[in-house]
Order: sequence, then structure tokens, then C-alpha cells
Amino acid sequence: MKVIKIAAALIARRNGDVLLVRKNGTEVFMQPGGKIEPGETPEAALIRELYEEIGLSVEQDALQPIGEFQAIAANEPHHRVHADLFLITIDDPKISAGGEIDEIAWVSPAAPGDLPMAPLTADHILPFWQKWRTTA
Repeated sequence: MKVIKIAAALIARRNGDVLLVRKNGTEVFMQPGGKIEPGETPEAALIRELYEEIGLSVEQDALQPIGEFQAIAANEPHHRVHADLFLITIDDPKISAGGEIDEIAWVSPAAPGDLPMAPLTADHILPFWQKWRTTA
């Protein structure tokens, strides 16, 4: 199974809600971010992707490294994603769907509703965030 290296953002409001995005032509929601280009650091890739996808400009020092997560890729059959995940906490973000993003949603990790989600988001990132927030 091929591995896709990505950088992803856990963008959280102070109340704990997180931002999920749905890319054009797909059905599942996931963290914003994307593939790391050759020669690019995960931080540089994420900064680029956030601006392209949702119009969010962030500096590298705003990215808090959380760790690495892996799961079956949601949109590419026979692939796994290996994500470098970074936390960004924001109060009143100026975020809108753009580029390859069709839709954005703010969800509570404790009660995300019935949104279809990528395995990385549903099985790893949201449970991690919910646990981390209750123990921090």
C-alpha cells in the first residue's frame, strides 16, 4: 500500500470546536492541509495549503506540532496517509472555502453530528483532540 505524506491542521476555536473541510468531488470531511511537495517541510506545506484552501495566512510560529498520525486514505484507493499534525488555536478566523474546497464545517469533537468523515479524522484526530482537551 502506498503512503501519502501530508501536513494537516487541527484548527480549533477556544471552545474546542474544530474546522473540517470537504474537497471538491469528495464526500468526506477532514482537516485542512495537503500533500508535502518534494523539498518542502511539513510546516511550509501546511502554510501553503491553508492559504490556498481556506484563505488563512499563518506564520510558522503559530503552528504547534502535535504528532504524526496514519490511516487509510479517504479519497485515494490503496493508499495510506501519514500526517504531520499541527494545532492552530484561533478566536475569530476569517476562513472561507476556496481552491479545491467545496465546504467547511465547525464541529464539536464530542458531538460531530452525522458528517461523513475521513478515517484519519474520525478514528484518530477527533478522539485525540477530545481526550487531550479533557486532560490538559
